[in-house]
Amino acid sequence: MTYETVSEFAQQYGLVYFVILFAGAVVYALWPKNKEKFDRASRVPLRED
Repeated sequence: MTYETVSEFAQQYGLVYFVILFAGAVVYALWPKNKEKFDRASRVPLRED
C-alpha cells in the first residue's frame, strides 16, 4: 500500500462517512419525537432562576 492509495481511500470514504454522519444528525434534529426536547432547550437562555 502506497501513500497515494491510502490517501485516495481516506478522501473518498471519509467524504461518504461524513455525509452519512451529517444526514444522521439532520434526521435526528428534525425527528418529530425530539421536538419537545429542542423546544425546551431553546427556552433555557430566557429562563430566570
